[in-house]
Amino acid sequence: MSSERKSDNCLGWAARDESGFLSPFNFERRAVGDDDVSVKITHCGICYADVFFTRNKIGTAKYPMVPGHEIVGIVKEVGANVGKFKVGDHVGVGTYLNSCRDCEYCNESLEVHCSKGIVMTFDGTDVDGTPTKGGYSEFIVAHERYCYQIPENYPMELAAPLLCAGITVYTPMVRHKMNTQPGKSLGVIGLGGLGHMAVKFGKAFGLKVTVLSTSMSKKDDALTLLGADRFVLSSDKEEMDVRLYKKQWLQFSC
Repeated sequence: MSSERKSDNCLGWAARDESGFLSPFNFERRAVGDDDVSVKITHCGICYADVFFTRNKIGTAKYPMVPGHEIVGIVKEVGANVGKFKVGDHVGVGTYLNSCRDCEYCNESLEVHCSKGIVMTFDGTDVDGTPTKGGYSEFIVAHERYCYQIPENYPMELAAPLLCAGITVYTPMVRHKMNTQPGKSLGVIGLGGLGHMAVKFGKAFGLKVTVLSTSMSKKDDALTLLGADRFVLSSDKEEMDVRLYKKQWLQFSC
């Protein structure tokens, strides 16, 4: 349960300037509110957005900055109103910690456009007015709406990338109802961090998945390791010309 304390000391790794170099950093993490969950962090993915922000590529960086937004851990405390989670649960936290949860956008699950401003996991402003600090730290506090249950039998180190790379491909697939149309065709351009997850989701949804890549070295991974149905070497002009001539292109649905 939450207490009357206002903050808790937390150890993290922070960038102090545009070099992006990370070093140990002690800071105060706000205490758990009635609707919040405190998560002891066990794993946090590395996304290029972390590098991008710590190096101030947008020009709005607030230092010291603790990055990290592919967060997985174990619930260590819950607020008085929290009903979805209990201490000991495995959970994930992604790009957001909170929002107004009441505007037209939040009610349509489009919190990124929250009328009152989304609370980013790091380099944002928390509900108490303090700068948010991300997942390269001991623990994090988030509204329960932005915590996601992770099955206890699922390896936590594998779950972390799902909180950004995974949701990046999952969201448009669901928005285009690909999860309810088994047998439809899905084209995946590139087999990198996002692409390989798109293949896995596509196969889980029962789709016919074609991977397009400029590198033949990706063929075995696409077909054998990930289970794609077809592989197209897009750097092979002759193959591409043949497919165009014979109209051997899939009716991509998204």
